[in-house]
Amino acid sequence: MMKKPAIRTGLVILAAALLVIVILALTFSGSGGGAGAAEKVLRIAKGSTASEVASVLQREQLIQNRLLFQLYLRITGTDRKLKAGTYKIVQGAGIPAIVAALTEGRTVQIQVTIPEGSTSRVIAGILEKAGVCSKDGFLAAVGNPALVAQVGIPASSLEGFLFPDTYLFSENSDPELIARVMAQTFFTKLEKIRSGRKIDPAKLYEEVILASIVEREYGIESEAGLIASVFKNRLKINMALQSCATIVYIITEKQLKPHPRVVYYADLEIPDPYNSYIHRGLPPGPISNPGETALRAVFNSPQSDYLYFRVTGNSEGTHKFSKTFEEHTGEVIPVKGF
Repeated sequence: MMKKPAIRTGLVILAAALLVIVILALTFSGSGGGAGAAEKVLRIAKGSTASEVASVLQREQLIQNRLLFQLYLRITGTDRKLKAGTYKIVQGAGIPAIVAALTEGRTVQIQVTIPEGSTSRVIAGILEKAGVCSKDGFLAAVGNPALVAQVGIPASSLEGFLFPDTYLFSENSDPELIARVMAQTFFTKLEKIRSGRKIDPAKLYEEVILASIVEREYGIESEAGLIASVFKNRLKINMALQSCATIVYIITEKQLKPHPRVVYYADLEIPDPYNSYIHRGLPPGPISNPGETALRAVFNSPQSDYLYFRVTGNSEGTHKFSKTFEEHTGEVIPVKGF
């Protein structure tokens, strides 16, 4: 009568022993991938099964036996935890190390630098070229009403709120995730600039529009605040901003023409809501995504009596600031390029 429990106990012990043997065998199945070991790029498609992943690994000669790989997944309960993405796997790393990388999502990170003053269209091109996400997908995310509403700005897109910085993204990332990260970075930076002080969403949007103009106007950092003060002084007296940067925006972003080397008088008459020569006040929206210098210049601009500025003509991009029109010369000058 006591034989059946003894048999069951023996089978359990045997199974446990076999389990330990299998795990140990798998653990030491790789060579560890020394310093000179070759790396292979492994792409796991979204929705791939454990069997499909095993087949890819075997085909790339990263494992010797796909069945052992699947057995390890089953034993460790990780067969449903493999994450899609692009990975760099060292040959000879061993099954446990490979599984750890795939379940923890240690995907290849792509470093992308977004220059200050970039528009969302330019950013989309940079991201697509780097392999982070598609240009169209990113632009759709930037204009997604639900995402804009989450940010809490009275706008139709995230233009102006995509903070220019150096980021690390995975290959083929979700465009909406990219846009959200850049917007979150903007508000993190802004909180430091404003020292946590709250601001009305409508007022915030106006300040960002102005910062987007300042971004495309200043040549050296020390003058950004004065440029902001000029525009603020003009707004106070309902004087047209007369920013060449808004003309360049119309030409490059709305007319999709090459960036002009010079803005001509004829360009100043282009009939467009963004033309700050023929329309008073701020344009309808940001003309670029401003960086920290431009944001600080607007949110912490100095007091001045200046109403005019122009490039002095030197290679440093400095400006001459004037209080009256008589002090100011009206020559056509090269505009800040991107």
